[in-house]
Amino acid sequence: MTHTARTALLRTAAELDALSRPAGAERAVVMTMGALHDGHATLIRAAREAAGPDGQVVATVFVNPLQFGEAADLDRYPRTLDADLEIAAAAGADAVFAPGADEVYPGGEPQVRITAGPMGERLEGAARPGHFDGMLTVVAKLLHLTRPDDAFYGQKDAQQLALIRRMVRDLNFGVRITGVPTVRDADGLALSSRNRFLSPQERHTALALPRALFAAQDRLAAQQALHERAKATAPGGDRAAGLNRLGEARAAADAQAVALARPNGAPAAVRAAARTILDEAAARDRVPLALDYLALVDPADFTEIPDDRESGEAILAVAARVGDTRLIDNIPLTFGALT
Repeated sequence: MTHTARTALLRTAAELDALSRPAGAERAVVMTMGALHDGHATLIRAAREAAGPDGQVVATVFVNPLQFGEAADLDRYPRTLDADLEIAAAAGADAVFAPGADEVYPGGEPQVRITAGPMGERLEGAARPGHFDGMLTVVAKLLHLTRPDDAFYGQKDAQQLALIRRMVRDLNFGVRITGVPTVRDADGLALSSRNRFLSPQERHTALALPRALFAAQDRLAAQQALHERAKATAPGGDRAAGLNRLGEARAAADAQAVALARPNGAPAAVRAAARTILDEAAARDRVPLALDYLALVDPADFTEIPDDRESGEAILAVAARVGDTRLIDNIPLTFGALT
């Protein structure tokens, strides 16, 4: 066992078992595949706060081969353990558990695995068959090995987070799962270990992902605010007449504002606002964006939100390839928030 500052580097399950844990102290875990950045550091800081000064925070660094469909993708994934240790230590981790594949899967790939079920076959699961089975299998193993009270995961991987929550609920894992909001660079791009593969031109194209999500968020907010103003102007009366009295007849006729036919709703308008920006990025001559999916889904099971939805939570998720790099992003939305 070696140390970086106050953070222990553990390589084996035996070393992890030997990690002293104060009586009654909370243990929080943050699971990563390494190549840490400030998004991971934010997770570790959240775990540190939850565990308290007397608790314990363990970060795991393991590039899980079960999550990769192609050997080339596995080989390409960045491995930066020395830098990871420094970031984990600065963020407040007490230990980093960085086992090799032989330690996690002694005897080779496991014959018994966790199956992600129907939710695991949608969106990311459809694009990467078997990915979520591999993810849940290693998460289950790492939860057993680290035995935490709390586990922290990023909202950027929203489908992964939803599946982990479902596994913990369905299989009665005794751990609390906490999602932490997506961390973004100053230009809006969600932090990802894969961002380092983007050239400057590719990064410029990739910015269409957050721009599309925020445009959809703005469209929903403006639309719902418009409905509220119309309702206040003509309470119990004709909504279109109320809008006209506000001098917003053009808005009432705007094809993008589909939701004027409904009190709140507007899934179609939200999708359209995001799609416009993504289509523009796909039409670029030099470094186009290749859209994989744009989906407005229920956060509970990742099924598509119907166009007549008037209230409730949703996630707008996008995946695209820019050059050789595949990126994902999402944003949570609430329909009917102003009523």
